[in-house]
Amino acid sequence: MKTHATTPSPPAPTPPSPGSALRPVERWRQGERCRLADHIAEEVPVAFVCNGQPFAVMMATPADLEDFALGFALSEGIVEAVAEIAIERIEPSLEGVEIRLTIPQARADALERRRRGLGGRSGCGICGSELLETALRQPAPVRADVRIQVAALRRALRELQPAQALNARTGATHAAGWAAPDGSLRLLREDIGRHNALDKLIGAMLRTGEDAGNGFLVVTSRASYEMAMKTASAGIALMAAVSAPTALAISLAERANLTLIGFARQDGHAVYTHPQRLLPERPDGAHPSGH
Repeated sequence: MKTHATTPSPPAPTPPSPGSALRPVERWRQGERCRLADHIAEEVPVAFVCNGQPFAVMMATPADLEDFALGFALSEGIVEAVAEIAIERIEPSLEGVEIRLTIPQARADALERRRRGLGGRSGCGICGSELLETALRQPAPVRADVRIQVAALRRALRELQPAQALNARTGATHAAGWAAPDGSLRLLREDIGRHNALDKLIGAMLRTGEDAGNGFLVVTSRASYEMAMKTASAGIALMAAVSAPTALAISLAERANLTLIGFARQDGHAVYTHPQRLLPERPDGAHPSGH
């Protein structure tokens, strides 16, 4: 009597974590095919409503939404301090998620003027100073002057990847991590969008009382203008990105007193602005000051 070899069934999938969903997939590897349920990063519209008025819709991963609301409101210049924000409610629906915020009336009035300035010029592109000023905001110079050693940067980079639980399951998310001066990773947030991950991290820092002047930022993306702008707006003095910066990000970082590092790896990095905050290693491994 002949027996036929059978392909073993894949193990039952673990339940999806916040920000991911299970979807069927037919996977081919080394000439073999199997069908299974795969963890997929979620992407939904997240609408911000301030004092009852719609402001923006972002495509984002629906996790850590309270942090997202706080960080977005601060980094986008809607408010200047976390005390000015009240989250009324976060409402999921079939279409997405609505986050309703209450802000001081003066902030809401400024937001309405900003919205009118954008809408009035939609027919002719970027053609007016109001729109240019809205699109290219220059944050106040960063006051913090934290100094870190190269070894601390390398430690933060080492701790960054294993802390990305959502990306480990889905392979589709960016991360923004907040590290102490010694390089130990204190907070991390993930999202399909690099800007959203940073907003979530800034919000988490506000909510937990982290001192933005006493640590540094590591991100898994390139360092675009928006990333540099949000970092400086939060009062963070140093951002290290695993990929490249843009020319506009470098210009903003120079004016905003932000130390901008690109191509951050275990075997090297490139410092584009304000290099005094990153202390070089000595051949003997001693601290540059001799201590």
